[in-house]
Amino acid sequence: MKINKLTPDNHILAEFGQRLAKIRKQQGLSQIVLAEQAGIGIATLRRIERGTDSQLGSWIKLLKALDMDANLDALLPEQFNSPMAETLRERKATYQAGPAAGRKKGTQTSIGWGDEQA
Repeated sequence: MKINKLTPDNHILAEFGQRLAKIRKQQGLSQIVLAEQAGIGIATLRRIERGTDSQLGSWIKLLKALDMDANLDALLPEQFNSPMAETLRERKATYQAGPAAGRKKGTQTSIGWGDEQA
């Protein structure tokens, strides 16, 4: 299932739970073993795999136990460069400096048809 911003939260949790169960099985781990390695209760792991528990702390412990903690940084990167945010910042700086700040020195400020007399 492809997750996007229109996907309901409960469907995302269910999908993550299914993915976790699949990875656990691929690594040859039972629910009991993974829960012990992660330091969480077996009931908590079962709820997570069913998609009914969303405790971030439990997820972090599980990802560490599965040696997947490097992926945590991708969830909320320390620095996020958004082209839209950068454009808005530049516009704000231009407006704060005044309308003439964006023009080159010596350029004409009024618009004409070219037939004006000097």
